[in-house]
This record gives sequence, C-alpha cells and structure tokens, in this order.
Amino acid sequence: MKEICLTVTGMRHYYGTGIFHVGDILRCRKEPDNVYDAEAIQVALPVCGKVGYIANSPCTVAKGTLSAGRAYDRVKKKFYIRVLYICSSQIICKVETGKQEELDKKIEKRMKKLGEWEF
Repeated sequence: MKEICLTVTGMRHYYGTGIFHVGDILRCRKEPDNVYDAEAIQVALPVCGKVGYIANSPCTVAKGTLSAGRAYDRVKKKFYIRVLYICSSQIICKVETGKQEELDKKIEKRMKKLGEWEF
C-alpha cells in the first residue's frame, strides 16, 4: 500500500505547534457529525485531547499530502499518524500502520520519556 501523508492544521486554536515533536504518534478520529465539515478528521494527543484537524481545504493542504476528503475512504474510523515535519502553521504526518495496542504503547512510552508535557 502506498504511504499516505496528511497535513495537520488548526493547532493555533488549541495548543500551537510547541507541544509536537518529530516522531510523535498522534491519534486521529473521523467526525462525520462535524457541523462544519462532514469529512472532518480530528487529531488528538493523550492528556491534551484535541490538538487540530487534518487539513481539508486547498489553502491548508500542504503540497504532496492528501486532504481529509481524499484520505477519508482510505483510513479507518480511528487511526494513527506519525509526525514527519513541523512548520509554523502545519504539521506533515504519515499514516502509521500496525496494531492499535502497539501504537498506544509507543505513545505511552513517549509520554513517560517527556515526563510532563512541555507547554
């Protein structure tokens, strides 16, 4: 299967980009009942909760990545992404494959390594 890359945006409405690190694994969940976008995909971090959304506008989708609408049918209802690059207003990620338990353990390990979240 071809690698799926996505853009995370909207972080300024939550915690900004300062809480992210290259290599972090983030949880994603489709939001079909979202009043603004029927193809919305929420991005979350443990402890913090919602931290942004997968970009779905031509103005916010980074070149070389898929919009939420294009990725919607290619991903499960809940899935994980790994941070590849962090820009001032966008985060470029790739969809992670693997078992949910293994990915949750990686997230937990990262949280323990950080100790407390750096805000």
